[in-house]
Amino acid sequence: MFKILSKQILAKGITRLEILAPEIAARARAGQFVVVRINETGERIPLTIAGQNAAAGSISVIFLEIGKTTAQLASLSPGDFILDLLGPLGRPTETGKHGAAVIVAGGVGAAEALPVAKAFRNAGNAVVGIIGARNKDMVILEKEMRSAVNRLFITTDDGSYGMKGFVSDMLKELIEKKEEIGIVYAIGPVPMMKAVSALTKQHSIKTIVSLNPLMLDATGMCGVCRVTIAGKTRFACVDGPEFDAHEVNWDELINRLATFKNEEKLSLEKYKAECKCPE
Repeated sequence: MFKILSKQILAKGITRLEILAPEIAARARAGQFVVVRINETGERIPLTIAGQNAAAGSISVIFLEIGKTTAQLASLSPGDFILDLLGPLGRPTETGKHGAAVIVAGGVGAAEALPVAKAFRNAGNAVVGIIGARNKDMVILEKEMRSAVNRLFITTDDGSYGMKGFVSDMLKELIEKKEEIGIVYAIGPVPMMKAVSALTKQHSIKTIVSLNPLMLDATGMCGVCRVTIAGKTRFACVDGPEFDAHEVNWDELINRLATFKNEEKLSLEKYKAECKCPE
């Protein structure tokens, strides 16, 4: 059992939980994730580790309510317990020295981008951050990102804050200004990562993405999280979650992610009806 130490609402539908997990906190590195199971009848879902405090023995996860399990998780309070927390899982981010690294994050991807940005900067890189959201109210972790990078750009779809447009538009602007970019790291919605990959491929800029396929056991045994990389099958849980963006079969990933959309929608609707959850 893993105790929830604190809870914070970052934006509408986006929650941060600090969870007591000493062994995970002591070993976790940027880019890794945990698998959460709330109770005996719950499903297993992967969540990226957004932060850790080894001294306090805690980790932070940040998530968007998009299904039944994330809605259940968001309903928990400090003092409540989570049944299972498995991790740290996945391969840590490989940073290295690239001169300048651009970290691109869409939506709740900013949570995953934060520890990665810190890792690239600690490795001696000049780090530029680009975070995007639908509107100003949905921008998260701005203060934390500003302290983690050398420069931060913000985009919103409606132009209510920062540059109007998408994160890929801001990245394109930097490229067109001939800024030195040694590597691009992108995380967030799959269409956004696909767009970033297409852009950087045109300019031969090394690009890494953190993928979020369907996942079940997260130990490489079931194959649910399989993705096609450079024409070969890889498992995101043990071979990733980070891969060369230019080698990802994006259309296959998008199609697989849509496999259970209807079932997920019905499950969430049933849960909200039974729990009488507020909208």
